[in-house]
Amino acid sequence: MSTTLWIIIAGAVATYLTRVGGHLVISRFERIHPRVEAGLNAVPAAVLTTLVAPAALSAGPAELAALAVAAVIGLRGGLMTMFLAGAAVLIAMRHFIG
Repeated sequence: MSTTLWIIIAGAVATYLTRVGGHLVISRFERIHPRVEAGLNAVPAAVLTTLVAPAALSAGPAELAALAVAAVIGLRGGLMTMFLAGAAVLIAMRHFIG
């Protein structure tokens, strides 16, 4: 097998183990403190911010247009709609602008 396939498999195993490990640790508690629950609820937004922020700081016009469209649709639509619209605008802008 190629090195790339082994890296993908290792990444999948590591991701699975961290998710299962977190679930096992949390399931040991009868009651979760509200602050811990609030912190866990903030994780998806924090991860999304760490993925978007570097692209926004070094973005060209196509990336900025995609971020603007995704932000506007994110206020009204669902999460999948936001991602699909942002990706569509990014692909179209990169195709036409270069």
